[in-house]
Amino acid sequence: MSFTLIGKHEKDPRASRDALALTLNEMMAADPSICYVDCDLMGCINTKQLRKNYPDRAFEAGIAEANGAGIAAGLAATGKKVFFHSFGTFSSRRCYDQIYMSAAYAGLTVHVLGSDAGVTAAFNGGTHMPLEDAGMYLSIPESTVLDPCDYVQLESVTRQLPGITRGVTFTRFVRKDVIQVYGDGSRFEIGKGVVLHASDRDVCTVIASGIMVDEALKAWEQLQAEGVSVRVIDMFTWKPLDEALLLQAAHETGAIVTAENHNVTCGLGSAVANCLAKNRPTPQEFVGVQDLFGQVGPQSFLMDEYGLRAANIVEAVKKAAARK
Repeated sequence: MSFTLIGKHEKDPRASRDALALTLNEMMAADPSICYVDCDLMGCINTKQLRKNYPDRAFEAGIAEANGAGIAAGLAATGKKVFFHSFGTFSSRRCYDQIYMSAAYAGLTVHVLGSDAGVTAAFNGGTHMPLEDAGMYLSIPESTVLDPCDYVQLESVTRQLPGITRGVTFTRFVRKDVIQVYGDGSRFEIGKGVVLHASDRDVCTVIASGIMVDEALKAWEQLQAEGVSVRVIDMFTWKPLDEALLLQAAHETGAIVTAENHNVTCGLGSAVANCLAKNRPTPQEFVGVQDLFGQVGPQSFLMDEYGLRAANIVEAVKKAAARK
């Protein structure tokens, strides 16, 4: 693992989807066993280039995710390395049984991609807002669940996925605008958390992923200005969770706050709480969507509405630290 932290809270001029599309295009050129299946969203995700460049390995399943999942599983059964994409709500809820039975239960690896993670579905509204998608994949035995935070991390993760040959993988990501957290060339290891800030004075650890990593860094800055030192970890892999790093942070700081663009009842916070309860009971506060349905609106409104802001993390840190 090698990374550079940008920390400027500025949007990346590149669309996040291109981290996936351009990387897959390069990977498919190098590896003829890689295939891609989409559900009428190649234009949205900028993967039309795959259909053009590799017509015998990039397939359009149409608005039929269950069928697309079956095709993906069938390709995997022939030894292909398969990527399957739809909007996050459709690559989870709409085809869950097909992914579970035809791929996971059958012992086949399919790399499922869910774009427009959480509130980033924005104006597509509640019907398209995946607030439980990762939780569904956490429930599949032997699965890998990922929530990269920016263009650079998504590119790094995508390159590693073909190396996973056991279990279904699920990568949720933002399709368009993202804050650039990491410098180009940064590399990450699936299954390992990234320590962004740490000291021996930390009174709490903030564990975040996806769009909440930048909010956690903003919270760190605010708390530093108030004389409160906290640890910040980017836990972009929800499963397998980096339990060693989590337990070390719990031991050294004594309090945990999780921050996720997901329902807190079944996501990153739940995975962290499960590990802590079994190994080292620790005060924990949960920042995320509090068991609510999605709705229509700009992302900025939705982040305010659901309490996905640095201010919510700051409040949670103070509450968790006071419980020690």
